[in-house]
Amino acid sequence: MAEKKENFMKRAFKDMAKSAKAQAKVDKANLQAVKAESKANFEENRGKNTLKRAKENFRKSMEDAKMSPAERQAKMQEERDVALADAQKREAEAKERIAKAKAYRKDK
Repeated sequence: MAEKKENFMKRAFKDMAKSAKAQAKVDKANLQAVKAESKANFEENRGKNTLKRAKENFRKSMEDAKMSPAERQAKMQEERDVALADAQKREAEAKERIAKAKAYRKDK
């Protein structure tokens, strides 16, 4: 019985080690992807971020920091409403395109 338990433990630890190695590979790949995306964003915005723009962004963030929790929640709700409306509009456009494609296929 003890021998089976040892084998079970050995197998369990081997499986955990394999799993940890696989997860480490995934984490490294994700890190490299994030680095590449960050560098791409930097290269795309090079020369566009001026001191004036940085000051404007700072001012906006300071205004947000000075808001009361109720004001901040209201502002976030407005942003969510706008995003939701945009998503619903895109969904409606996509459904319209699907309907047109189906109608076109039926006509042929």
